[in-house]
Amino acid sequence: MGGCVQLLLLALVVLKAASLTLAAVSERCAEELSRLREQEKLLKSKVLKQEILLHRLQLLNQPRPHKTAANQEPPPLSPDDDHTHKTAANQEPPPLSPDDDHTHKTAANQEPLPPDDHTQHRDCSQVFQSGSRSSGVYAVTPQGGSAAPVSVYCDMSDGGGWTLVQRRVDGTESFNRSWAEYRSGFGDSRSEFWVGNDNLHHLTAQGDYVLRIHLEDFEGNQRYAEYKNFTVANEEDQYRLAFGEFSGTAGDALSASYQPGVSAWASHQGMAFSTHDRDNDRYRGSCALEDQGGWWFNRCHSAHLNGVYHRGGPYSAATDDGVVWFPWRGWWYSLKTTVMKIRPSRFKMDADHDPNAVKRNVTPRP
Repeated sequence: MGGCVQLLLLALVVLKAASLTLAAVSERCAEELSRLREQEKLLKSKVLKQEILLHRLQLLNQPRPHKTAANQEPPPLSPDDDHTHKTAANQEPPPLSPDDDHTHKTAANQEPLPPDDHTQHRDCSQVFQSGSRSSGVYAVTPQGGSAAPVSVYCDMSDGGGWTLVQRRVDGTESFNRSWAEYRSGFGDSRSEFWVGNDNLHHLTAQGDYVLRIHLEDFEGNQRYAEYKNFTVANEEDQYRLAFGEFSGTAGDALSASYQPGVSAWASHQGMAFSTHDRDNDRYRGSCALEDQGGWWFNRCHSAHLNGVYHRGGPYSAATDDGVVWFPWRGWWYSLKTTVMKIRPSRFKMDADHDPNAVKRNVTPRP
């Protein structure tokens, strides 16, 4: 009997020791896991810094393209002259002019939908508030602009009242355009287009506007970025960009706040607009020539939604000339869809069209 008790006591001692050992091992494992997670964060930060440094070195080592006079069209490049020459499968179409293609539509000559009344609306928010609820092309007359109405695409979803200023969906439109073309606008408002820098200035000069950017990759993932106090200056000030507070899920590419030290060369805040025939960037070369699109370049960019439309997403080129939003997909992924749209910050929508409104069923009294 005494032997059994001793065995039981010995077993309890062994179990207690094993329990303590397991607890100690578990604690050590938890500490090791925490340490490994901290190392992972540190390594990710180092990788991002190295990628940014590599990108800057690549830009510095790029051969400098020949600059043309302010209003002179650059000479066409041949495969021998330009190592970034694209194959027939992914080559950007040359810019079209009315003389080249009589069916080419611009943002200014779209056939607009008739408004519900004869009031001159300043933007799509006023079109929405006048009772129009269908998305499409409408005529608006921004204050301070030309007396002639401007045809714009109004997005009546997402709360309604959005004036589209840019859209990329399939690469059918070349965005490697001249200063004059970006000034007046180009493309098809129902497909791919740029609303025009003059129009963009007059629209945003009317008051306090919000810019909302919708992005989609080739895998169907979607993100958005929103900026308060969005304005574009006049042509005398080179259509200079200004914006306020960021919110959204795509990362703050316009101010390049995602990494310390990057904003000095990648932020688009306060940048003048540049095209291949009007170089206003802070780069010793020409960002618009190298990245083949008009944009508010710094040295050169953290976002470039008017770049080359590389189908499929990942791409390789001499420069990061794709449709880029760096904080989300990086410099070497070209996005499938981009939409830039603006709306007055004081815009008020009724509850029936507010996606965030709480709907209540009110039962009338008998």
